[in-house]
Amino acid sequence: MIDIRYTREEDWPELKRVRLAALQDAPTAFGVTYASAAAYTDDAWRDRAARHGKARFILAFDGAEAVGIVGYVPNAQRELELIAMWVAPSHRGTSTAARLVDAVKAHAGHRILLDVAPTNARASAFYQKQGFAFLPQWEPLESHPHIQLQKMAWSKG
Repeated sequence: MIDIRYTREEDWPELKRVRLAALQDAPTAFGVTYASAAAYTDDAWRDRAARHGKARFILAFDGAEAVGIVGYVPNAQRELELIAMWVAPSHRGTSTAARLVDAVKAHAGHRILLDVAPTNARASAFYQKQGFAFLPQWEPLESHPHIQLQKMAWSKG
């Protein structure tokens, strides 16, 4: 049984482990590089897990091990910007990813935004299945500026 829940301070080692695993598995899918995230102090990871900053992280646990992550940050328009979405290869093709996105939807006001490389067909198809639609907005990926990302949005009913 997969448990989906917001991080707590004591989850920082699993938050760190799963986030670094995501960055190693898909280095060009995130705005942060593995090297920069690996350099964060344990106190910084503890702060992230304890929700001391703007970002909120939700983990999918299979027993005591985190097997998925999603995060979000509110923007100036009070929309949520989805970040850090990743599921371990062992749990891909299950409901884990959809349940992580549903957890964000449950806390969304009227809209959730995300950026995805349209060439990442699996992610694009997943987000479309979750009700996200492409917007005519593009921007470079911060960690790899040569990669152009397209914005997607989900709006509450």
